[in-house]
Amino acid sequence: MEYRRRRVEDASWTPQSPEKTRKELTTKGSGGMEVILASLENTRDLQTILNILCILNELLSVGGGRRIGVCVSKGGTGVLLQLLISSSKETPPNEELMMHVHTLLAKIGPKDRKFGVKARLTGALNVTVNLLKQNVNNNKLLLPCLQVLRVYSANSVNAVSLGKSGVVELMFKVIGPYSKKNTSVMKVALDTLGALLKSKMNARRAVERAQVSALLAIYQDWHRNDTRHRHTLIRKSILGCLKNVTNSKLGRKAFIDADGMRILYHTSTECLPVRTLDSLVNTSSLIMRKCFPKNRLPLPTIKSSYQYALPHVPAGGPVAQLYNQPPGVDDVVDESDDNEDMELDTENDTENEEDDKDKAENDDIETDIAKLQPRQTQTRPLDELRVYERFFLELSEDFQGFDLTDSRAGIGVTPAPPLPKPPKPITVPAGGQAPPKGHLEAGLAASRLEKGEPQPPGPLELESIGLSRAPEKLLMGESLSPAAQDHTPQGEAGATPRALEPSDLSGSLSRLALEGGGGGGGSGSGGGSEDGGAEQGVLEVPDTAAMLPLHDPELYIQMAKGTRSVPSYAEVAYPDYCGHLAPSTPEPILERAYGVQRAKIFQDIERLIHPNDILDKVVYDLDLQSCPVIDDGESLKFNSQFESGNLRKAVQVRKFEYDLILNSDINSNHYHQWFYFEVSSMQVGTPYRFNIINCEKANSQFNYGMQVLMYSVQEAIGGRPQWGRTGQDICYYKNHFSRSSIAAGGQKGKSYYTMTFTVTFQHKDDVCYFAYHYPYTYSTLKMHLQKLQEKCGDGVYLREDVLCETLGGNPCPMLTITAMPDSTSPTHLNQLRGRPVVFLTARVHPGETNASWVMKGTLEFLTGSSPLAQSLRACYLFKIIPMLNPDGVINGSHRCSLSGEDLNRQWQSPNLELHPTIYHAKGLLQYLNAIQRAPLVFCDYHGHSRKKNVFMYGCSIKETVWQTNINAPSCELHEDLGYRTLPKLLSQLAPAFSMSSCSFVVERSKEATARVVVWRELGVQRSYTMESTLCGCDQGKYKGMQIGTRELEEMGAQLCVALLRLHRLTSPLELHTHTHTHLLEVENELIETRRCSVTTSPTTYVLAEDEPVLEEVDYSADSDTDQDLQDPTEPLSDSELNDKDPLS
Repeated sequence: MEYRRRRVEDASWTPQSPEKTRKELTTKGSGGMEVILASLENTRDLQTILNILCILNELLSVGGGRRIGVCVSKGGTGVLLQLLISSSKETPPNEELMMHVHTLLAKIGPKDRKFGVKARLTGALNVTVNLLKQNVNNNKLLLPCLQVLRVYSANSVNAVSLGKSGVVELMFKVIGPYSKKNTSVMKVALDTLGALLKSKMNARRAVERAQVSALLAIYQDWHRNDTRHRHTLIRKSILGCLKNVTNSKLGRKAFIDADGMRILYHTSTECLPVRTLDSLVNTSSLIMRKCFPKNRLPLPTIKSSYQYALPHVPAGGPVAQLYNQPPGVDDVVDESDDNEDMELDTENDTENEEDDKDKAENDDIETDIAKLQPRQTQTRPLDELRVYERFFLELSEDFQGFDLTDSRAGIGVTPAPPLPKPPKPITVPAGGQAPPKGHLEAGLAASRLEKGEPQPPGPLELESIGLSRAPEKLLMGESLSPAAQDHTPQGEAGATPRALEPSDLSGSLSRLALEGGGGGGGSGSGGGSEDGGAEQGVLEVPDTAAMLPLHDPELYIQMAKGTRSVPSYAEVAYPDYCGHLAPSTPEPILERAYGVQRAKIFQDIERLIHPNDILDKVVYDLDLQSCPVIDDGESLKFNSQFESGNLRKAVQVRKFEYDLILNSDINSNHYHQWFYFEVSSMQVGTPYRFNIINCEKANSQFNYGMQVLMYSVQEAIGGRPQWGRTGQDICYYKNHFSRSSIAAGGQKGKSYYTMTFTVTFQHKDDVCYFAYHYPYTYSTLKMHLQKLQEKCGDGVYLREDVLCETLGGNPCPMLTITAMPDSTSPTHLNQLRGRPVVFLTARVHPGETNASWVMKGTLEFLTGSSPLAQSLRACYLFKIIPMLNPDGVINGSHRCSLSGEDLNRQWQSPNLELHPTIYHAKGLLQYLNAIQRAPLVFCDYHGHSRKKNVFMYGCSIKETVWQTNINAPSCELHEDLGYRTLPKLLSQLAPAFSMSSCSFVVERSKEATARVVVWRELGVQRSYTMESTLCGCDQGKYKGMQIGTRELEEMGAQLCVALLRLHRLTSPLELHTHTHTHLLEVENELIETRRCSVTTSPTTYVLAEDEPVLEEVDYSADSDTDQDLQDPTEPLSDSELNDKDPLS
């Protein structure tokens, strides 16, 4: 019976599958691999060795990298290298053994990080090289040797050693012209050569032996004969060799001398129709762009064309460094052998690639716990700060002189006298050197008086603009009657105004200041005065008063007259004069067609290949006194000599293509991003390409759907006065213009970037304006502030003060907004004086015009008559500086003031003379802190050029420490989480706001910004920078839409609504009086409906009436359940909001 049972069991046994056996042998816990390797190491029998190698090869051929990793971890690399060394000592070495060993080494080499070092130290490197030299014509052994050599070459030290051994020359013997035979050998040899040419020494060796031209000839041959595109990988490998050899200056020169630009251009052009050849086209494009000779910008200097003499120049500061640079510093020299890593391939990259890189680099995060601890420091004595009492009249006013029964008694309260300007000291040039002529001279005006020279013109005298109000029917889209004339003032010459015909637009509308007060300034005015008896043109202005309650063209002109600019502008841009009517719906983000960037780059490369096709005609130049230069009817006419304008030079390169150069910020040689200019004399229906060629940022939202803004005067006269997104074929990429390392501030020679777009004009005799973002000038602000006082709601306490005078002599307005007291009783006066302070600022960076539009929405809401606005004014005392950098805004700068410095980096130690607005803004905050009235909220409005949505930056100790590796006691990390409350409320209320984009990390590079200084020095927990996108949104209600002024103003209003709810969450219970009870009722209604039923003006919206109920948001970083969500109709307390926070 036992015997029979065994027979049955044996009969049921089945042999194990080969794959299962392989798995068992190569698992980490198995000893099979050690046995195989030990047998290989100890045996001396050739056949046994060959059998073991065959087993190893079979095991490692399948199973992916895991099995190879097991082999490496068990010492397989060392065993195989020792076998290679010992076998090479035989004469001759066994060919089959060498082939098997190299085949296995080629497999395990990429998985062993120290493979190259091991090969070099054991001598295996030389064995493979000698074997290769002896078997160049033996394809059976050649291929595995090349495969191993390719892995060896990945090590830079090995690459140099192999180059000295003649392997580079050897590779050129292996590779050759087109052949259908031995394509595998060709591919591996090219990959090996490409790895070797990454070495500077090897690349130089290849150049000296004229091998660059050989590579180009080989590539041409393969391109010509591979008509069915079966060997694309070989062609790409040849390009890879060219790419590496041209990383050196000598390689780039050899490439140009060998006519490589023309060869790659033509071969790439032939590949363009075949989508599968994109990898060849992209690599060719990269090589050509790298080898395109670097040029300096076609400018006499990259410093600004405008000059402003500072009261003094701090030694070692940016302005001193700028003007102490040696002559000719702008000249470009290709200084390094290493061409900087090429730019992002923004044809196929992802938008967040740069952000991901930023997140990986935490070097900028503050790690000093002492610096992260907010500390209230009083750097100025209270007696000195008492000068700011004049800006807080409401805290001492007894309101006895007010008729509180008059609902408008608090509007336009007499402002406090402005702070006196500091005495002008004698200028001490930086570094003890004399300042450059016309830039930094002290007492310039006095010297002119002594010499009898004329003084520069003061504020504008724009007296001769004739206004003609277009009929109301224009707003309905009807045509304009040529005879339509309203009552218009006569010009200084006393001539009778006449209506402009359409053909007069380009000649007359582009010069609104026909009798402007002096065209002086740094570069002269293109306008100039007309003859006294000449006819004066009348400008048709659509009557949009009902739609634009804060705009008045006549008032704008009056405001512009008092605006002082460095160039002494004598003209006014029509969009600022006529106004902007926001479209009813946002415009979609542009979807870029595939291959646009590549096509634009190829058109740029054609300039070098076909130089005779390039016109290179300067048509506009601020550096010339005769600007504009050309008016021959064959070219577009440009102009930027008006408030906030920025265009320095325009060069016609082809009949319908123009290179545009932006002006640097005054007293600077960089910050090129903001543009605002006028174009006329265009042909209808013809695509024009515009290239802004001196952009500086490495990437831009123009690569991700953002369009430029255009304003058509013909459209405006026709009843549609609005900026609209426009442009096709938009992209942003690195170009061949560069500045030297000295001009770049000590960096390696820095390349510029091109932003290109194409526009087809729709109207004959039109005048069009282009801008980076919706313009908002200083004169516009002054006009809006005056109109706000006229249209202010009932019960508003509104006072406009002049904080100080800027360097350029312009007043910096500051607003105080709150609710008038119900009576003059002590109770009501104390209630007013006890209101928490909210301090808001904007436009410290002139190019971030969206910040002003958000501020406009805030101001309109605050001064409105809605119940929410009334409740908000009763809750807070608002101190608002709507424009911290008027001079920069006026003069068309992007980031700096007239001091040539970023004012948002001066908050730690502002200079009274150079940074007056920051000095006094900080003084106001210090005064509040000294009287124990530090703001509850400080928020600085900004714009962001590389991200979408609206979001906030705040300050948190915990969140900063979490991003670093430092260890800190829990007691040092204790903080109230209330800093997150306001952003959370905004994410619930504002459709454009994104909580996920917010950051509360403190960085070293931001330690002198308003947000960090107010948090650190004044102890304001809720200190924020609110960033608004310049592009659009990728989430929420506005997903896929570009942001417009309507959405920006809505954001400003939504901040007010969030502040209203914040007050409920932060107010002590004993303060909930009858007034607060009314507030709670209004707020609860808001929370229940998730929409605001009252708007402050036709242009400011809180939430659309048809917006669906918003979902409750879970802010937990790692929660993907809704178990913590509560009834959305039940308001959350401040502590509940914080409890839901992951930090708690």
